[in-house]
Amino acid sequence: MKIVFGLNVVRQKFYQMMDESRDIMKLGFDIFLEKYIEKYKGKRIGLITNLTGVNQKLVPIIDIFYEHPEIHLTALYAPEHGIRGDAKEGEKVGFSVDERTGLPVYSLYGETRKPTAEMLEPVDVLVFDLQDIGARYYTFIYTMAYVMEACKEHQKEFVVLDRPNPVSGEKKEGNLLDDGIRSFVGLYPIPNRHGLTVGELAHIYKHEFHINCELTVVQMEGWSRSMYYDETSLFWVPPSPNTTGMDMCILYPGTCLVEGTNLSEGRGTTRPFEYIGAPYVDGFTLAKRFNENRLAGVIARPISFQPTYQKHNGVRCEGVQLHVSDREKIEPVKVGVTLLANIAELYPDDFEFISTDQKRYFFDLLAGTKQLREDILTGNLDGYFQKCATDIAKFEKFCSPYYLYK
Repeated sequence: MKIVFGLNVVRQKFYQMMDESRDIMKLGFDIFLEKYIEKYKGKRIGLITNLTGVNQKLVPIIDIFYEHPEIHLTALYAPEHGIRGDAKEGEKVGFSVDERTGLPVYSLYGETRKPTAEMLEPVDVLVFDLQDIGARYYTFIYTMAYVMEACKEHQKEFVVLDRPNPVSGEKKEGNLLDDGIRSFVGLYPIPNRHGLTVGELAHIYKHEFHINCELTVVQMEGWSRSMYYDETSLFWVPPSPNTTGMDMCILYPGTCLVEGTNLSEGRGTTRPFEYIGAPYVDGFTLAKRFNENRLAGVIARPISFQPTYQKHNGVRCEGVQLHVSDREKIEPVKVGVTLLANIAELYPDDFEFISTDQKRYFFDLLAGTKQLREDILTGNLDGYFQKCATDIAKFEKFCSPYYLYK
């Protein structure tokens, strides 16, 4: 009984500490409600958000804005996965009416990815409140870019309510896009792991990529560049169905590249982007080969799994689960590229890159370069990693003037 009582006291103090730290940290959402209401009083506001648009108590921004007596919310705009996050990756999202508020929900991942004049007619100001995961491939940051372009073209103000980069703002890794390789998973020359918040990216879009709309970024308080999301005491709300937690987000800048191959990246399992495998892989052989690389901060464990959808749906696969042993030392892009090179070496007759209907390789769109495919097949990765080091040094110099946080 004493032990149980003691545990209850510890638990109570822990939750009290969590609540106190939530009070200390303020999202852009919180600051907007405290300091910006008067500025936007009487203006028609459109909200670009999804299930991640919540405050520290998990109350949705949609509800707060809709019920606020001084905020005139007139429209909602849905990114990939929909306004409530229930659509799968790549699945088109259609126009709808929100059941709770009765507001129109315009899709930014359907027939168009840039708002049209008709879609913007109900609003004067567009407010963006979405949780990014810190990787170049994640489409929310390009939804933001297209909305900024539309705001520029149709004279609408754009407001970003800033949120943390969940994998910290200190670490950057990967390569910049080569000329001529642009897509909705890589629209601008930023690295695989970019180390920026959406607010910082918005400033870069405006001043470096010339999307010169009327822009306001509402900064957070209490976040620093060294912080991972689980150090903020904010509750993690998955921005999309497969963003399961910190290990997934840390690995994603590297293991997302697996999507461009005939390997399963673990979609349809409980550990997407941590499980990597295929029916032709021997998990024990692959784990042994990968661990021989002695990459910092990661260990591979042999596994078998059966995806419930996507690649190899219903088929038994073997492969590895990548375990993050030290997130300060791991280099996720190096992890993902090295793992792919190991698989190409072990299974040269089975491993393939996937081509698209346009006769392009989806892998190239993710990688931002055509050269990496050849480097993986030959196992000669030194040149790629040297390019990454050069590109990161260049990008750090390029983006540091736009840092909003220390």
